[in-house]
Amino acid sequence: MTDRSLDAHYFEGIFAGDDDPWSLASSAYEAAKFAHTIDVLDDRRYASALEIGCAHGVLTERLAPLCEHLLSIDIAAGAIERARVRCRDLPQVRFYQRAFPGETLEVTALDLVLLSEVAYYWSDDDLSRAASWLSARMVSGGRIVLVHWTGDTDYPQTGDGATAKLRAALGAAITVECVQRAEGYRLDRWARV
Repeated sequence: MTDRSLDAHYFEGIFAGDDDPWSLASSAYEAAKFAHTIDVLDDRRYASALEIGCAHGVLTERLAPLCEHLLSIDIAAGAIERARVRCRDLPQVRFYQRAFPGETLEVTALDLVLLSEVAYYWSDDDLSRAASWLSARMVSGGRIVLVHWTGDTDYPQTGDGATAKLRAALGAAITVECVQRAEGYRLDRWARV
């Protein structure tokens, strides 16, 4: 574990050597996790959504039909290039390379933010920075959905630790709507008060 967020160089290295480094497009485990994620979201449509850590757009492709406007960001330029190709027929999706939360977008009135397999790459300071940014830009009733691996990591956080710290940093700004555990991961859905 480290006290610094993992940087773009780390992720560019992962994407440089493999078109699908986490088997997001081919793994039955990932397909089931993505289906679970969409299941907790598809009771409504979202006017303005933000996906933080889109990788090469596999989940983006499944999320987009629920969204009027979807901004998807990733720290790695290689991931963004692949995501743009994968989602080229989805006009409501726009991609940006950003090292969130240090680099953000000028957006307001978000009614969905999805953090899938990303918060455990952040330091404690960046989790606090992310909480402040999210709190200021989410509409009342807007959802924050987190999906994270719960096994051991060599990242700055574990999935459970990152979720707990972000929840604590958001404080009274959110309510917990659901916490679900599945084989190897947890899924949390929170609502902005």
